[in-house]
Amino acid sequence: MTVQGSLTFSTHYPATGEVSGTYPIHTDAEVKSAVAAARGVAPQWQELGYAKRRKVLLAWSRLLIDRIEECAELISRETGKPTSDAKLEASLAIGHLAWAARNAREILRTQHRRPGLLMANMAATVERSPLGVVGVIGPWNYPIFTPMGSISYALAAGNTVVFKPSEFSPGVGIWLAKTFAEVAPNHEIFLVITGLGDTGHALCESGVDKLAFTGSTKTAKIVAGTCARTMTPVILECGGKDPVIIAADADIKTAADFTLWSAISNAGQTCIGAERVYVDEKVADQFITGIVELGKKVRPGPPGDGNYGPATMPKQLDVIESHIADAIARGGQALLGGLNSLKRPFVEPVILVNVPEDSIAMQEETFGPIIIINRVQDMSEAIRLSNASRYGLGASVWSKRQGSKIASQLHCGMVAINSTISFAAVASVPFGGVKDSGYGRIHGPEGLLEFTYARTVVRARFQLPIALTSFRRNAFADRLIVGLIKVLHGRRIG
Repeated sequence: MTVQGSLTFSTHYPATGEVSGTYPIHTDAEVKSAVAAARGVAPQWQELGYAKRRKVLLAWSRLLIDRIEECAELISRETGKPTSDAKLEASLAIGHLAWAARNAREILRTQHRRPGLLMANMAATVERSPLGVVGVIGPWNYPIFTPMGSISYALAAGNTVVFKPSEFSPGVGIWLAKTFAEVAPNHEIFLVITGLGDTGHALCESGVDKLAFTGSTKTAKIVAGTCARTMTPVILECGGKDPVIIAADADIKTAADFTLWSAISNAGQTCIGAERVYVDEKVADQFITGIVELGKKVRPGPPGDGNYGPATMPKQLDVIESHIADAIARGGQALLGGLNSLKRPFVEPVILVNVPEDSIAMQEETFGPIIIINRVQDMSEAIRLSNASRYGLGASVWSKRQGSKIASQLHCGMVAINSTISFAAVASVPFGGVKDSGYGRIHGPEGLLEFTYARTVVRARFQLPIALTSFRRNAFADRLIVGLIKVLHGRRIG
């Protein structure tokens, strides 16, 4: 990515470095104009109601399916990932779009609540209303899947959206807006702005009603601080240092296969990808031998050549190199690859063992095709080490009998048992983390609820003979209220 003058910037094909596109750098004024335009059509989009919005969004999903080859080629060109992986990413994104469209009405419908005996004359309901305009700042590693987890659910809930894609993959965002405009009643319902960090900053200060951000924890803290100044609520989906736990009763062959893919696919540029493995010492030799043999068969290359592509963001190569160097310097052993695996812009698979827990390779997100495997005496140690991280995004557990027991003790937002990152593909469950991995949720009912606010409506069906909320309330009414509370809630239990 390079800046051309002060008004445009260029993206580059990561495999070769050649320019792949030039895009405008939208100014603060242009960002505010986009938000104002989205706000202007928000009533129109809301007034369509769930049924008509569903038709629009399902028409969009069908259009995306028809053009999935075109979408995959664009993703591949901007990120360098194989078109097969790009198709998988696009397919999952479309699945979430369709799910949100079909389920918004049921999940967000008005709920009737019991008022309780003391307020038995009241009818109580809770309505869900769209926020208005939602800002979305997306990442480059999954340029359609990740932002669509916010865009789809925000639109289905009745909001309009202004999307700022990563400066490394703006073309995907522009393409999404163009396809939406083909089926939408007004193209300003979903607008895209492009630019660098300043453009994202402008979106944070633009007056959107909520902002959904995906990116590094460092940047997320800046985003949260900026939004806090205007009381703009945020959803933050940040980095991870996801652990994999291998129990003695695991299917070792499958666990090795899936764990390697989780760590290495997309050049390791997956926030929910495996970064550290804790394997029971009773099966450690078998697991390590199996994953190393599988790793020898995997190699990077340009789309159509390798199993995975280059590092999309060049400066990430320095982070990867520093993590490998520190791990080895601290006593870790490289069973596959090492510092010589960096062949910029590509990184060959690296498998490390016996890396100290306090090394930066174990503490910080690497975001590269690196996997670290450490032995543990039992599952208690595996759980303790897994939780000893400032991150808490996802995890994987491999066990035939203990999976649920182990999963329930992990301090993270998502766990896959005998599978890997499967929670991202299930549209009905929430996606998000804890600790430095962020807060808020996308996907599932929780994802729809995130883009609405609750409005309580309590209506008097009839007036009580004894007025509770009046200066006419007397001593008899006070005794009655206290008596009822004692009867209802004062009983001793146990």
